[in-house]
Amino acid sequence: MKNIKNKILITGALGHIGASLIRNINENFTGEILLLDNLESRRFPSLYNLPKKKYRYRFIRDDILTTDFDKHLKGVSVVIHLAAITDAEGSHKIPKKVEKVNYGGLRRVADACLKNKVKILFPSTTSVYGSQASVVDETCEELKPQSPYAAAKLKSEEYLNTLKPKGLKFVICRFGTIFGHSIGMRYDTAVNRFTWQAATGLPITVWKTAWNQKRPYLYLGDCVRAVNFIVKKDLFNGEIYNVLTANFAVKDVVNTIKKFVPKLTVTYVDSPIMNQLSYNVDDSKFRELGFKPKGNLKKGISETISSLRKII
Repeated sequence: MKNIKNKILITGALGHIGASLIRNINENFTGEILLLDNLESRRFPSLYNLPKKKYRYRFIRDDILTTDFDKHLKGVSVVIHLAAITDAEGSHKIPKKVEKVNYGGLRRVADACLKNKVKILFPSTTSVYGSQASVVDETCEELKPQSPYAAAKLKSEEYLNTLKPKGLKFVICRFGTIFGHSIGMRYDTAVNRFTWQAATGLPITVWKTAWNQKRPYLYLGDCVRAVNFIVKKDLFNGEIYNVLTANFAVKDVVNTIKKFVPKLTVTYVDSPIMNQLSYNVDDSKFRELGFKPKGNLKKGISETISSLRKII
């Protein structure tokens, strides 16, 4: 997709991923970026000091559940659908809202993209795998989403696949848990939450049974690079790709934070439930296309710690 000057629409554009992505989209891909966000998260700072690029920005304060997508999609070539309730742990308290926003919202976006012949990049999650005894990849048939958030993402994947025979061009990215600094930062995920606690002098609480358990993580910089990679490759082929930087254990995260906060206090507690939450994800399918992650725990944690260095 060289020298394409069409528009790109990003929903949820001011969130953790969006705030970084809108500053780092390849300038050859678009002439204008439409930033659609309902500002429910109050992330106004994500709009401050946007860089000077060849493309221009246009902010649209609207909600994916009610907005007129036909109006917004005029001249748009790609939609990057980031809008969602993303707190997996907190989603247990609001399952109906998560279903409505994450699944219902995706349906509205996908239907509009099909109607207007617009491609869509859908960020799903590696959380759809749930607890697994062995390393899993995109061919895994026994998916075990363990939160309303993950269940809605899986249901959204299934809906997109129903539109494939009708001509919708899309790609599904099962992102690992995001970590790394963003002006639209969120702290409800493990690495970011632990880093915040360490930087503010709070003890980190770790389940004893989780110390050696691994989970898939995705450095924010790698996430942004992956999106650019997909648009450049025009990879809207209806496939699912695991996208991650690496699988890390809790001990890897804590020990990396200790390099920056040596006096870190770690409290260990018992929790038998955590025995069920370990899994390793294989992302070789995406890497074989030529994508190589450049991030690591030290880099992501260093960026976050650096932004908080005045209070450490």
